[in-house]
Amino acid sequence: MKPGGPFKTPPSRRLPPLPEEGAAPDASGTSDASGAPDAPASLSASRRSRVPAFEVMRITDEIARRRLDGHDVVSLCAGEPSARPTPGTLKPAGYTGPLGTSPLREAVAGHYRNWYGVEVDPATVAITTGSSGAFQLVFLAAFDPGDRVALVSPGYPAYRNILTVLGVEVVEIPTGPATRYQPTPGLLDAAVEQHGPLAGLVIASPANPTGTMLGRAELVALVEWCRRNGVRLISDEIYHGITYPSGAGSNGGAASAVRSEPHASDGIPDPRGVTLRELDPEGIVINSFSKYWGMTGWRLGWALLPASLVRPMEALASNFALSPPAPAQELALSAFEPETYAERDAIVAGFARARSLILDAERELNWGVAAPSDGAFYYYSELGPQLERHGTSVNYARALLEQADVAVVPGVDFDPIAGSLAVRLSYAAGEAAVAEALDRIIRFQA
Repeated sequence: MKPGGPFKTPPSRRLPPLPEEGAAPDASGTSDASGAPDAPASLSASRRSRVPAFEVMRITDEIARRRLDGHDVVSLCAGEPSARPTPGTLKPAGYTGPLGTSPLREAVAGHYRNWYGVEVDPATVAITTGSSGAFQLVFLAAFDPGDRVALVSPGYPAYRNILTVLGVEVVEIPTGPATRYQPTPGLLDAAVEQHGPLAGLVIASPANPTGTMLGRAELVALVEWCRRNGVRLISDEIYHGITYPSGAGSNGGAASAVRSEPHASDGIPDPRGVTLRELDPEGIVINSFSKYWGMTGWRLGWALLPASLVRPMEALASNFALSPPAPAQELALSAFEPETYAERDAIVAGFARARSLILDAERELNWGVAAPSDGAFYYYSELGPQLERHGTSVNYARALLEQADVAVVPGVDFDPIAGSLAVRLSYAAGEAAVAEALDRIIRFQA
């Protein structure tokens, strides 16, 4: 591994300033982090492209290199569940409509009727190239450069980076155990007082990296706050269906003070999560076939739009991607069959067993405060006493990979302020991988 490996301290989140008018371009010929010489100033990359890369994918590349070198690496890095089987042959495929095929849009609408008892007009369903494609198009359709959009920290870094590239001002709201790592009206009021009026709020339930969920009452409170303040609400529901409504208790480890509080899955009124579409027809819902259905590489997602954004979204989609991938749309139709739901629920049950292994090992891990893992397949925890030896989560993750061949993600990707204290484990790899990784981690820390 090169010095520093894939674990890099994140650069400043601020874009560099434009050169002063009339200033000479910098033609120093210096090199970037890759070792390649910089292009002449007239051919340099755009300022908007200067956002941090997603460290999870950097680490994924390093895992692949170590495995090629013969290392038996156990990865608790990427949030990638076991994949669905694919058909033996694919039919020739051409373009579809920019917002997807009618059968798939109707099937997505039927999914909301089936899971949530909510009626969705298929005309408001936009099929996209993954949820990432949905976020790009939705942010373009909903916000203008200079608008302020609030996000919680720790949170999924792509929200921040996509908005930054589009010239939107990101307002990060620090969260912690007191609010279960989710936003509240009080935190939003404080953000407005400090930064000025907001144009949007992005929420996630279950959230990446914390796994925390918003209960119905908490989501209603956010919907009402956004209505009063004229703020567009966007709900990332990509982990819906991956929830643990009967297994949220702690085993008394370091995180028990957090997990003992009531949360979204207590009482099981909404076992798969509460969809924003039920509470707010003007809100935007984003979801994907990647997580619950295990179709990460097929790059297919969707957005539920308010009627006012359907035509703008269609225009943008027709220029950016022309259409979502047709073969993936054909395969996705089978995602809503009863047998597929049963198959994926069985896989979620496996996630629950892997999650239990981590909760059972909390005392032996001897880390710090952990977020409640209500859903998704992540365990996000401060390292606590381990920082005395390693200093930062970046150093800890680097040493763990180099010395024990276990890959975890340092929290700097998710929280530019306090992420150096925490790591994220993904238990999507399954029980066997989690058990082996925990054994190696505990031996590494001995």
